[in-house]
Order: sequence, then structure tokens, then C-alpha cells
Amino acid sequence: MTEQLTERQAKWFASVQASLERDTGKTLAQWVEIVRRNCPETRPRARTQWLKEVHGLGVNRAAHILSAAFPEGPGWDDADALRAALWTDPTATAILRALEAAVADFPGLVTGQRKAFTAWSNKVQFAAAKPIRGGTAVLGLALAPDASPRLSPPRNESWSERLKAKLALASPSDVDDEVRALLKAAWERS
Repeated sequence: MTEQLTERQAKWFASVQASLERDTGKTLAQWVEIVRRNCPETRPRARTQWLKEVHGLGVNRAAHILSAAFPEGPGWDDADALRAALWTDPTATAILRALEAAVADFPGLVTGQRKAFTAWSNKVQFAAAKPIRGGTAVLGLALAPDASPRLSPPRNESWSERLKAKLALASPSDVDDEVRALLKAAWERS
């Protein structure tokens, strides 16, 4: 698998790590201990909210602490395991492969595997895909929804706020010339 983070993303994650101790006066290990001993919550969102309300931490720092305190499933550094856990349906996986083939020759391509989606970036994220129940997938693009009649605005998606349009894909053949052109246009803007 290719790189997981763009240079910009890697710098951002490093800044979250570096600023944690400087800004809070506690190391990551100390925060992990605080959460494990004191947090009454068991669900990830409730734990994040607890860190925000009780300790004044933002979402990014809370996520960083919680991923260290309660690692669930494969971590960010195991892209192959994340991919295998997410893309379990054969049809959805075939759609992913068609998308990967469509972007494979884009210069500077960085593939980022996350728990809930697969992302593609150049300098910034330009597309992401995630499987949907029933063996389909949805593609998010860093384009306006009016770029194609096939696109619609995203609703409650877990990927980057840069992705302003989405497209339902029912089979690998849906990744046609128009979708390849949309991917290329989104990549060119990144």
C-alpha cells in the first residue's frame, strides 16, 4: 500500500502530538492514565465529550489521546488490516479496485486508509470511498455537486469537509469515463 499521509497531513499530526504536552502540561502517557482511570464513559463519542467538558480538550487532541488509551481494532499504521476490516463485501471491494485503477497514475497520489473510508490525496484530500450495506459504495469528491448531474451533496459523512459532492456506485462498471473525469478534476484542484 502507498503512503498513508500527505506531507501536510503528517506535519499536522506531528503538531497535535508536539503541542499536547506544551499546551496542557501533561504528556500523552499522563493523559492516557487520566482517561483510563477517570473517564466514566464507554462509547468513543461520549469519551471525547467527557475530555472536552471536564478537561477542555478539543476533538483532535481527544481523538489522539483516546486512540492511545483505547486502541480498537487495527491502528492507523496498519493500512492493510484497516482495509480488510472495512472492505468485506466482494462487490464493494471490486468497486474500490475500479476506483484505485482510475486514480493509479495520478502523480503525487497518497492513499490513506481509515477505519471508515479509503481516501486519496495529492497535497490535500480530493476523494474518498466507503462501502455501504448491500454491496455498494459511495464516492466523495472535492467538487461542487453541480459538477455532474450524478453528484449530490453529502450528508453526515465521516470524511474530509473538503468533499462537497458524493456519488453512489452500485458496481465496478459505474466507475466509467465520467467518474474518471470527475476524479481527475478533483485531483487537479488538490
